[in-house]
Amino acid sequence: MTSPGEPSAHLVDVDLDGFQHEVLDASEVRPVLVDFWADWCAPCHALAPHLGRVVADLDGRIRLAKIEVDEGENMKLAGQYKLRGFPTVILFYRGAELARFSGARSRHEILDWLRIHLPAGTSLSA
Repeated sequence: MTSPGEPSAHLVDVDLDGFQHEVLDASEVRPVLVDFWADWCAPCHALAPHLGRVVADLDGRIRLAKIEVDEGENMKLAGQYKLRGFPTVILFYRGAELARFSGARSRHEILDWLRIHLPAGTSLSA
């Protein structure tokens, strides 16, 4: 479920069944940030608007996929990626994990993190 007020042009809610297509396959075209979150998690709610703004600011250069770990069988993905807490954000590109972070971060911290971890030639400039 998308949090209120979050930009949605480059955002998709994903579940276990859609992960391959919406994240791994989509990351062949452009980087995908995956936000593993839970509704009961206050830091998850604190992080969500910052992720939304970063993705909106980058206007399509990166995609955001949100996975509510307590819905359906989504916790299997959390187990597959050995997540120890929420929120955890994983950056995928060309079907592979490039980097991850856990906990809430500001918009500027997320942008700095992306600059470090995105492949060479991926521009974050507007």
